[in-house]
Amino acid sequence: MSELTGTTVWTSQGRASAALEVYLLGTVDFDAAMALQERLVDEIAERSDCLGALIVCEHPPVVTIGREGRITDLPLDTRDFTARMMEVRRVNRSGGTLVHTPGQVVAYPILPVNRLGCSFAEFRKRLQNAAIATAAERRVTAHPTATSYGTICRCGQFSWVGAAVRDGVSHHGLFMNVSPVLDTVRLVRSTADRVKISSLSMQRMEPVPMQKVREALVRHIADQFGYEETHPYTGHPMLKRTWRKVMQHA
Repeated sequence: MSELTGTTVWTSQGRASAALEVYLLGTVDFDAAMALQERLVDEIAERSDCLGALIVCEHPPVVTIGREGRITDLPLDTRDFTARMMEVRRVNRSGGTLVHTPGQVVAYPILPVNRLGCSFAEFRKRLQNAAIATAAERRVTAHPTATSYGTICRCGQFSWVGAAVRDGVSHHGLFMNVSPVLDTVRLVRSTADRVKISSLSMQRMEPVPMQKVREALVRHIADQFGYEETHPYTGHPMLKRTWRKVMQHA
């Protein structure tokens, strides 16, 4: 697990770039991921080119409530989540209430959407398209949800888009259930369409390799936003490795 520390290292503002910097970070503490996004948003907002960043990670179990979420989305008392070592956080993103947990891949695109000529609605639609294309590579037929930005398959909803834009730069992003413990992600009423929460592994009825999903998701997000050049990294200088006990509930 990684937490935020130190200062960032970033492409010089004096050198224009149209590349997508991709950070494949493994399991990252939620607060560290939020702090890293904030720092990258500030830095990209100060630029004049189309350089973007994409954080791909997983989180220890945590519940987040977006702008369309309500405390009534939690069928359990918040103390019950605390007993499960799951914090409950309100976040400034679109979408409702979600559980993040190992087995769910999280993609945070920090992109200069204004300079890319992309509206907020179009940004969310492109993330939705990336999820559908990624699922297709695992032989899962997916469709957009009826009333919210997300994707569903025959077994239920397996991805959600919860995003925000500040100073013309996107943050938060796409959450896709690959192979989480479903009893954990179903601890909240998280879909606006009130459909069953599912995963790619459940749809396939077999394990789905997380690394294959990550690779496809990065590729399709880059394609959706017109990034022909990507620079992958397996860490970030602002993150340090720590250890924390994580409880999974089957």
